Parts: sequence; structure tokens; C-alpha cells
Amino acid sequence: MSTPAGWDHPRTSLYTDHYELTMLQASLHSGAAHRKSVFEAFARRLPDGRRYGIVAGTGRLLEGLADFRFGEAELDFLGRTGVVNQDTLDYLANYRFSGDIWGYPEGEAYFPNSPILIVESTFAEACMLETYILSVLNHDSAIASAASRMISAAGDRPCIEMGSRRTHEEAATASARAAVIAGFHSTSNLEAGMRYGIKTVGTAAHSFTLLHDTEREAFEAQLASLGEGTSLLVDTYDVETAVRAAVELAGPKLGGVRLDSGDLVAQAQWVRQLLDQLGNENTRIMVTSDLDEFAIAGLQSAPVDSYGVGTSLVTGSGAPTASMVYKLVSRTDDAGNFVSVAKAAKNKTSMGGRKYALRKLNERGIATQEVVGIGHRPDDDGNDRPLLQQFMKNGELLPGWTGHEGVMRARQRHADTMAELPAVVNRLQRGEPAIPTIYEEN
Repeated sequence: MSTPAGWDHPRTSLYTDHYELTMLQASLHSGAAHRKSVFEAFARRLPDGRRYGIVAGTGRLLEGLADFRFGEAELDFLGRTGVVNQDTLDYLANYRFSGDIWGYPEGEAYFPNSPILIVESTFAEACMLETYILSVLNHDSAIASAASRMISAAGDRPCIEMGSRRTHEEAATASARAAVIAGFHSTSNLEAGMRYGIKTVGTAAHSFTLLHDTEREAFEAQLASLGEGTSLLVDTYDVETAVRAAVELAGPKLGGVRLDSGDLVAQAQWVRQLLDQLGNENTRIMVTSDLDEFAIAGLQSAPVDSYGVGTSLVTGSGAPTASMVYKLVSRTDDAGNFVSVAKAAKNKTSMGGRKYALRKLNERGIATQEVVGIGHRPDDDGNDRPLLQQFMKNGELLPGWTGHEGVMRARQRHADTMAELPAVVNRLQRGEPAIPTIYEEN
């Protein structure tokens, strides 16, 4: 795994909860810490009204696991504050994940109870990963799921991620990555561009216009610096005056104009007419201003060429978490045999046993069911698709899942999975999951 020059992963071992280390200490004391165990990350339900979710964050998670170590500073903190005892500190000093990790590849659709990530290791190694795994998958999958709905609503018009100023700085980079996986054309976030090779774009804000004595002077400066193909923000003052000035200064080669306020549908229609009348048939119209999937769908009839999406994207468009959980589903007994285990609380039940997942497809290649085998692989009719891929083997990262390659691979997976799902996934109305999840037991 390679990282860009000038950027280092932070240690990720303390991106966790106190109780994970106290569980480790108690299990080391009981002798059960080294029992082979299978943990599973899944979502019991989709956000209210959603018909599918999109997996994202796995590549970031795998990158972070390479730095899930306890160095001198971490061990000093844990010892000095009395979080764990000396025996546990000695174990942590040599900690390195040595197990296997399987899961749904990034960009894949998931449904209630899909086994999105499976961690096979000892209890001691796997239990400490709970919070880190969930914090990454819950955030990134929420963003990718919202982004996918926006891409569906946008059709063939590109969407640009512009939400960095509306969230935490690291969340902004993760959001940009997740959005591109789900089909966004580009991002304004330069850190995401450096880390993952994502296309970055941007021109100017209203402050640039306000900086100059006149709007015309601002346009002249931007065109002289960035070229005629740039996009000019035309709603700082009067839109019609700005559009006319932009065309007069740049001519028919003007790349685009951006609208960021007002009735975007009506405004885009008459700006398009004005541009065409002035001979700028090829000048594009970009719209921004608190867009979400519903606003984008409402702009389908407007002559808009692209959408800039910010706040709604980085907050999951009303569902900022995927509500995933991480549960122990199988472990060995004293004789070394695997036994299924599961929580039995009435409102938080889970299904024990190691899972294998398959997407059933009909004769037209359209998904009809998510089949989850418990302890065995479901039968393949010949055109069905296994869903679980291996990401780590014996603690070693397998190639192709991280960095720029991982993002592009996930982007293609998203396009392919959306093409095989039933058309109901393109509806924004509330409804049940697009396909049911069926369990097969031995």
C-alpha cells in the first residue's frame, strides 16, 4: 500500500472506546482472549424510507488498520491513566492484527442484515476494532448512500461534491471519497484529491466579486487568470446584468455560469434563454444552494448542466449514520470447535453463525433476493453473484482495495450494482428495501 508524499496516516489504535480495552484485559485474565472468533458488521435496518444502502469506507478502514498499533505514547497514556493493567499493556505493545477480513466491496448495495464486513481472528485482536470499524463504515456508507440517490436523481448530469465547509476536516475528505465512489464527478476538497487521486474543481466565491470595485472587474480578473473556459458566479448582484457582462467579456467560449440563489428552476430557464440569445449556446449552467436528491429531482425539467452539492451530502441527506453494528457471531469452545453465538434481546436480535452472501439474479440479470447462508455458501443458479470478497489474509492487505485504485474499483462496482438492482431503487418515495434478505441455514 502506497501513500502520497507528504501525507502520513495517524495512529488509529485509540480511535476506540475505553470498554474495548477493558474487555481485552478481562478476557486475557479469563484465558478466553485467544479463542478464534468471527465478528460481523451489519445494519439491522435501512434509514427510514430508504430502499437500499451503499457500502463505503472499507478502503479507508484497511489503510487505517496498517497503523492500528500501540506505540510508546499510546502505552504511556493507557498506563498513566489506569485504563488497563501491565499484562494488558504488554499484550498491546506487540499488537498486530493477524486475521482475515472479508466483506462487501465498496460501491456494493446492501440491505438489512447484509454481512457487510466479516472479521476472523482471535477475540483479543478483533474486539478492539469495533469502534474504529463502525465509525468509518457508518459515516462513509451514509454519505455514499445519500450520494447514490443524488446521482440517480441527476441522471446523466454530473454532480460535484462541495461540502467541506459543513463538516469536520477529516470527515470532509472521507465524504468526498465516498461521494466519488457513488458516482460524483469531482470534489472541491484538495486533501481528497491528493490522497486518492480524485479530480478537484473550483473557481470563485461571492467574496471574490465583493473584493473588487465592480463585478465587471472581478470577471475580468478571473477570465484573465483562469481562462475563458472558467465558470463565473453571476448572482452576487443582478443576474441578468452579470450574464450580459460575462458574455461580453468572454464571448462564446465562456465555460459556464453558476447560480446559487433564488428560484433555481425559473432562473435557469431564463438564463439559458438569455445565453442562447447572446450566442452562448455552449455555455453551461451550474446550480448550487442547499441541494439534495429531492431538489435535484425537481430540477430535471430545468436546463441545468451540473449540480454542486454540499450540506445535504456530508450529512447523509437526513441519515448521517448507516446504523451498523459489530457483533460476535461465532467463536471456538474449549475443544476448539466453532459455535454460533448471538444477542437475544427483543429489539436488538442478531443471527449467529459465519455468513456467506449471494445476490440472486433473474434471467434478465436483475436482482431478486439477497440470500445469506449461515455456515454454508448458498447455491448458485449459474448467473447469481457472490458478494463477499477477501480484503486481508493472515493480517496482510490484499492488493486493489485501497488508494486511487480502490476508489476507481469501487466507483465501477457502484455503477454495476445499480444497473442490476430493480428500477424501484430510482424512486425517492418512501418504501420497503428493493429486494428481500433470505436466510439459508444448514
